[in-house]
Amino acid sequence: MVDVEEIKLDVLERMDGFDDITDDDIFECIDESIKEYGEKVMMSVKERIEARRQLFNKIRGLDILEDLLNDERITEIMVNGPYEIYVESDGKVKRIEKAFADTQKLSDIVQRIVGNVNRRVNERSPIVDASIRGKFRVSIVLPPIAINGPILTIRKFKKGLMDIDSLIELGSVNEEIAEFLSEIVRAKYNIFISGGTNTGKTTFLNILSNFIPKDERIITIEDSIELQIKGIGNLVRLEARSGNVDKDILVTIRDLIKASLRMRPDRIIVGEVRGSECIDMLSAMNTGHDGSMSTGHGNSPKEMLTRLETMCLFGMDIPLVAIRNQIAASLDILIHIGRLRDGSRKVLSICEVLGVKDGEIEMKTLYKYVEEGEDKNGRILGKFVKCSELKNTGKLRAAGIKNERKC
Repeated sequence: MVDVEEIKLDVLERMDGFDDITDDDIFECIDESIKEYGEKVMMSVKERIEARRQLFNKIRGLDILEDLLNDERITEIMVNGPYEIYVESDGKVKRIEKAFADTQKLSDIVQRIVGNVNRRVNERSPIVDASIRGKFRVSIVLPPIAINGPILTIRKFKKGLMDIDSLIELGSVNEEIAEFLSEIVRAKYNIFISGGTNTGKTTFLNILSNFIPKDERIITIEDSIELQIKGIGNLVRLEARSGNVDKDILVTIRDLIKASLRMRPDRIIVGEVRGSECIDMLSAMNTGHDGSMSTGHGNSPKEMLTRLETMCLFGMDIPLVAIRNQIAASLDILIHIGRLRDGSRKVLSICEVLGVKDGEIEMKTLYKYVEEGEDKNGRILGKFVKCSELKNTGKLRAAGIKNERKC
């Protein structure tokens, strides 16, 4: 049996002679070590190729996580300490046999991840979120906060950019809804996307951004970079920064929203609101930045509005009725997406925000998804139903968009 760890020690010794080592240098050291090891232990061609891959992953890559990251069937990786790894594939979560040798090995990988994205994480600052290689989003929590060892949750961005046609093909929307979404984005309706964890809110926001006219100036604001907006030349991307023990100054989403207002945006896109920045986002929507968009966690449109109210209260001590008026004056459309029990993702409802009536925010449903049963494979069957017409059509008319569905 090939002892990869023994070869690795020899490779590391060979690498000591390099000042600024490249991937090619590492492969050269690996090949020399494998050749020398093969003179002592019989190795087949297949074993040599596998050892070469494993060694590079251990030295330069993310060790056993590398294969999981390269597996296109896997959409999420959950590392619960060194000995438990779960993956999501085809909408199902399962534990895999792979594990790290010990906590130190996993800790080394954690430091490699954060080092590559210029972040820091340690016992004094044990939580970090980051985007790696522009392909994955990683959330890290270290001991003593995490009791069972370092915790990594890695969500893989979809390979290749999806578009509205992809959503139609997947059954997430139908053609009528797709056309409606195109119209309201081009007409600069303020849109908020709600949904639970892993329902595809960011992906959906990316797809909606495809409808933005290409001559506009767009500013995106995120905790960690995930949005992949293409085709917009005048695009500014801002990322928040957490304060840490090295005295990097904290820069919050709220700070970035305020700064963006002085940067002459046509639209502001906030990846996700989670707290007091909500009040600033709504203010931006209501003060000349029509067409702005954002997302948030909510289990239903009504619950999302309640959460927005709560988040606004974090940012400003004003009466609830004033907050509701602000929300109603700022948001035009609330899109709720969900993940069904068969793993499929759907637009479950599209609601129009009408205003405040009797102290409550009034909405009406324009479209909704209605389940009709399941097929023999457990796949959910259903249809999209149009419930009512768009009431506030002023922005459509101002944009010169002829809406043939009598909205």
